[in-house]
Amino acid sequence: MAIEEIEMELLEARVPDQVARLIETSSRDWARFFADYDDRQAPRFVPSVPELVFSALEEVTQRNLPPNRVFCEWGSGFATAACMASLLGYKAYGIEIEEELVRRSRAIARRLRIPVEIICTSMFPKGYNSYPGVDRAELVRPASFSDPNHPDSRPLRYDGMDMDIAEIGLFFAYPWAEEQELIQELFDAVAIAGAILISYHTAKEICVFRKVDE
Repeated sequence: MAIEEIEMELLEARVPDQVARLIETSSRDWARFFADYDDRQAPRFVPSVPELVFSALEEVTQRNLPPNRVFCEWGSGFATAACMASLLGYKAYGIEIEEELVRRSRAIARRLRIPVEIICTSMFPKGYNSYPGVDRAELVRPASFSDPNHPDSRPLRYDGMDMDIAEIGLFFAYPWAEEQELIQELFDAVAIAGAILISYHTAKEICVFRKVDE
């Protein structure tokens, strides 16, 4: 893959008041959401440490690592990271396939008056998908990926997004362990050179990657 990891030491620091209100509101709504569903209906979920997520977003921003101020959260859930990015000055998008999570995350953003766009769709653009491998999920790429002259070779864009994926400078994802490499491969496949991916693995491991020229 044409990506490189960026060394970064992150600490769980005090967050600004507006971010603290976002975290409190999101945590309260998560609790309500799971109270409404039994274990079979609710999506798989392991909470992140949102203060660490904000620390990572703030650090890459202060170091001017992303090539622009456009942000996308893959599998956004309640879109906490997308809202944080918006508060840091990004044009922020959340990509979430679960309609109920989209509805609730939009409600939170409206309630807190945070400008963010939550799009109900798969994080896999047209032609891309995944399938379960032996010990991890594998990325399926379209024929146009390796053939620039293919009829379907055109800029990638999510339905409902007003810009191409190639215009996104900063991505965030919180993948399951078996999907960590999948997320890196998707980032490698669709991001522009210079784009940054923050991948939250555990409270002790947040990895930051940069797409590089091949």
